Amino acid sequence: MPLLDRIHEDTIKALKGGDQHAATTLRGLKSDLKYYQIDKRLESVTDEDVVTVLSAAAKRRRDSIAQFTTGGRDDLVAKESRELDLILGYLPRQLSSDELTAMVQEALTETGAATPADLGKVMKAVIPKVQGRADGKVIKETVIRLLTDH
Repeated sequence: MPLLDRIHEDTIKALKGGDQHAATTLRGLKSDLKYYQIDKRLESVTDEDVVTVLSAAAKRRRDSIAQFTTGGRDDLVAKESRELDLILGYLPRQLSSDELTAMVQEALTETGAATPADLGKVMKAVIPKVQGRADGKVIKETVIRLLTDH
């Protein structure tokens, strides 16, 4: 079943089941997807498009959690964490640290990168392969670590 259809069905289930939190979050995701579709002038969205939008939504939640934690707003941290958990349920399984390291290592070999100045080349090679399965910040940290150890 396409991801968009799954999100739509889950929104209906949440509304019927009285889960306002899930319904609100899913409606927001559907709205984000519609804006993405309009912005990119697409007839319809593919699962790849949905993963792109959901990855961005997950990143926003992670950033909010970090900010709210710093500000001591535990109530908002809990809310954002619930939303993040819901979003992650639609994304592909996240790569483990070892899997990500192996993929970055492969990209280093492919691109011939040897110094931190080659970060852009490596990121360009890795990002399409891990689409939605790892946070960009974690990917960048892994690339930098391997380039400095190289």
